[in-house]
Amino acid sequence: MSLKNSLRGTGVAIVTPFKKNFEVDYNALEKLIDYLIKNEVEYLVTLGTTGETPTLSKEEMIDIIKCTFEKVNLRVPVVVGIGGNNTADLLKNLELFPLDNAAAILSSSPNYNKPSQEGIFQHYKKFAEAAPKPVILYNVPGRTSSNINAETTLRLANECENIAGIKEASGNMIQCMHILKNSPENFLVVSGDDHTALPLIACGMQGVISVAANCFPKDFSDLIRAALSHNLELARKLQYKLLQGIDLLFAENNPAGVKCFLSEMGMIENVLRLPLVPLSASLHLKVKEFLSE
Repeated sequence: MSLKNSLRGTGVAIVTPFKKNFEVDYNALEKLIDYLIKNEVEYLVTLGTTGETPTLSKEEMIDIIKCTFEKVNLRVPVVVGIGGNNTADLLKNLELFPLDNAAAILSSSPNYNKPSQEGIFQHYKKFAEAAPKPVILYNVPGRTSSNINAETTLRLANECENIAGIKEASGNMIQCMHILKNSPENFLVVSGDDHTALPLIACGMQGVISVAANCFPKDFSDLIRAALSHNLELARKLQYKLLQGIDLLFAENNPAGVKCFLSEMGMIENVLRLPLVPLSASLHLKVKEFLSE
């Protein structure tokens, strides 16, 4: 089965819960995993940006992957985030991660270095050749400072057998449409942006890897399923029900917003590792007001 079928719908970029002493809270992670699966999301993504991976040690990453696989127990597919801006180091460390049960690897474009399009292509080509699982590109220029343009995405899709999809978070609808129009038939294209997932599915995307689905899993995955089944009336209703909440999630920082929501819901402690800090008091109050409504 291609990823276009197995990863159709809502994937959740799950947070990494921390205890008050900043250690990883594995009990809270297991509780969150059960909550998401019970509320009918299609798959989980661990060690994404929302999981605060820049502040995790390699040992913690390995333990989080193991904990996630054990708790999920094959109930839904799991995608593992592995990326970096040092290609040689990334390839050297790839074999450290326990990936036997992974459906795919999500890998963001190198950040900070600002490679050219050819540099991005060569980085992903090397990574895909070494990866033991299908690779999903992750284009998020707001974090990486460089865009994977449509031409490079299509070149990777056509020339690299192990590159199976892209999470597109450029916010550029025209770029997304060029990818959707010209990509190979089995190439997975999903939104990396909660706000615009509905219109992007209307353009042909197969779903979303979502932050919002951490705290609104049932409503958000229902929204995406409605959009995929062309029930636009229901999809729009759910979009506008959640719109203010999604605004609040990204008003200051991700994952500060989603951790605030989850802490108010009793799922996790409202703890982030520096340089990230919890939401400001004024915004936290707005989150409480939204949830009470």
